[in-house]
Amino acid sequence: MRTKRISFLIFLSTFIYLSANAQYGVQCEDTCNHVHGLDMSYYQGSVWWETVAENSNHKLNFVYLKATEGGARIDKRYLENIEAAKRVGMNVGSYHFYRPAVPQIEQLRNFRMQCRPQEQDLIPMVDVETTGGLQRDALRDSLQKFLQLMTAEYGVRPLVYTYTNFYDRYLSGILDGYKLFIAQYSRQEPVLKDGRDIFAWQYTGKGHINGVKGYVDKSRLMGRHSMREIRFRKRR
Repeated sequence: MRTKRISFLIFLSTFIYLSANAQYGVQCEDTCNHVHGLDMSYYQGSVWWETVAENSNHKLNFVYLKATEGGARIDKRYLENIEAAKRVGMNVGSYHFYRPAVPQIEQLRNFRMQCRPQEQDLIPMVDVETTGGLQRDALRDSLQKFLQLMTAEYGVRPLVYTYTNFYDRYLSGILDGYKLFIAQYSRQEPVLKDGRDIFAWQYTGKGHINGVKGYVDKSRLMGRHSMREIRFRKRR
């Protein structure tokens, strides 16, 4: 009886482990023809960019790197990452993690000091996934002001990254004209309540790729969208 119980527990543990990892065992790019990309920051630690580029199986077309957060924070690996990623020929863009309660001009100044236009292949991206303690209307007003400042500074409307539920609850109806980069960690493609078109879908926060020790965020373009839409046209 004891032997049977131990065997059952081993079987159960194995089943739970395999089930928990099934979502990430087969990577989307292993079985599809979508255009894929990565989202990287200091959380990934040291990255072997040559290996990332070599093992991208020609489906990995872009990477967005965290540059800044709020009014003063700078990602401590940003400069290292952008120099290395560009050196190995990857299409690189930069993003700012938006803090709604921090003055917009301070955040723009922080991002501008790090994200130099001449180093960008892709348009900037704004990551908004927290209210900062603001009510819905105040949050919406805050974000719109920041997006207007970013547009004026870089001459192009930035991508807006957020989660499905956050968009539906706080941002629906105020981002017309902005391309949406939506995170939803499931097998089902995201659908927004207001029916807005989605440019890119971040489908996992637990992806794997050679050259990165831990997990990495992975995304893909949706529908018939292409990389041409987010190419950064540098001002002369």
